[in-house]
Amino acid sequence: MSDRYEHYQQLKFDRPHPRVLRITIASPLKLNAMTPILHGECSRIWKDVDADPTVSAVIITGSEKAFSAGGDLAHERKTCDDYELRMQAMKESRDLVYNMIACSKPIVSAVRGWAIGAGIACALLADISIAAKDAKFSDGHAKIGVAAGDHATILWPLLCGMARAKYYLLLSETFTGEEAASMGIVSLAVEADQVEAKSIEVAARLAQQAPGATRWTKHTLNHWLRQAAPIFDASLALEFIGFAGPEGKEGMDAFLQKRSPSFPLDSNA
Repeated sequence: MSDRYEHYQQLKFDRPHPRVLRITIASPLKLNAMTPILHGECSRIWKDVDADPTVSAVIITGSEKAFSAGGDLAHERKTCDDYELRMQAMKESRDLVYNMIACSKPIVSAVRGWAIGAGIACALLADISIAAKDAKFSDGHAKIGVAAGDHATILWPLLCGMARAKYYLLLSETFTGEEAASMGIVSLAVEADQVEAKSIEVAARLAQQAPGATRWTKHTLNHWLRQAAPIFDASLALEFIGFAGPEGKEGMDAFLQKRSPSFPLDSNA
């Protein structure tokens, strides 16, 4: 394995095919939730992958029984009151999205269990997403009192249409991998015990194709996302404004205290 990956602590690497790098999210937290270290690593890894001449395709997956259940809310609550932490998290969230879009190597996600928050961003920003039929997806921003930032406002309307994007983002509804495939949010849904094999098969096929043709096809398709960059930047800014406001603090406090949030009836936001 290249030395360029040695400094990563909570991403693990192996080669299921000589030209395929598999990245495994390996958080010490329950359901692979994102620690501050892991969040930063998920934002930076794509530049290292892009610069690695030994890699022609990438798989991103999760260890154990979950892809990643999103951010660690105990840490995220600290960002509400700490400007430096908040700006760091915002930069990493921005870098995660733009670095995945800019990575010239095709990315395949292999999703089992929960994919939430930054986890669902990694899963759905992959060029080809393969989910277990019983995988669970959710973007829970609105539930904790902040705007849907991360990736969803630029990506979901393209994948499943505006009506469904609004339904699932405004209500923070959960949906399965099978439902995600039927809506076009993921590329394929298979049985859970087939996810690994199918992801390797697809990544190996990508790795064996003409590299220029594959990469430039990805590049041009991703212009759909690049032209929506102002939408993403606005959603991300509004999300992190929400972190510093009363709704975000109340939403996270309620989640951590295992109670229903008490949001104001109206807001000038």
